[in-house]
Amino acid sequence: MWYPATVTIAADELVTIGQARQQARTDIDADFDAELTRYITVARNHVEAYCGIRIGSQTVVAKCDAFEDMARVEEVPLVSVTSIQYVDTDGATQTLSTSVYEVRSDDLEASIVLKYAQSWPAIQPGSRITLTAVVGYAAAPPAVLHAMLLRIADFFKDHEAMASEDFTTFDALLANHRRGV
Repeated sequence: MWYPATVTIAADELVTIGQARQQARTDIDADFDAELTRYITVARNHVEAYCGIRIGSQTVVAKCDAFEDMARVEEVPLVSVTSIQYVDTDGATQTLSTSVYEVRSDDLEASIVLKYAQSWPAIQPGSRITLTAVVGYAAAPPAVLHAMLLRIADFFKDHEAMASEDFTTFDALLANHRRGV
C-alpha cells in the first residue's frame, strides 16, 4: 500500500505569465501578475488532483509497505528514481542498489521491478520503504496545457468560478491523461 507522497522540490510551472495573460485576454502587465501566478499554481494543482498525475518536474518522497507495492508506482509520470531506502531486519536503514531493480515507466504507468536473478531484501516488519523520485512532465502535453489555460481564464474572469461550472471541455481535454479512471 502506498501512502500520500510529500513534495520535497516544488514543481516547475509549465504555464508562463505571458500564456496566462493571453488566455485571460489582459494586456495589463504587472498589475495582475501575482494573481495570475496564483491561478497558474491552482490550475496545476487542480489538474494533478483531477488526473492523479504530476504536472511539472518535481521531486517527491513516497512510502509503501512492501517491495511488491513497487509493481505499480503511484507517482507518475516517473522520470527517475533518486533512491529506494528500507529498514533491514537488524533495524538499519539501507539504500537499495540500482543493480537490484529497474524502472519501467510509460507515462501514466510506472513500476520498479527486479532485474534478472535478483531478489528483494528482507525488511523489518512494520517498517516502510521510502521511494525518492523525480516525477512530472518537462513540458505539458498540449491538451493538459490547454485545460490549465482554460481554468486560469475561468479563475480570472470569475473569482468564485468552479461551483457549478460545466466541465465538459475540461473533461474532454484531460480524458487521455487521467490515471485509474
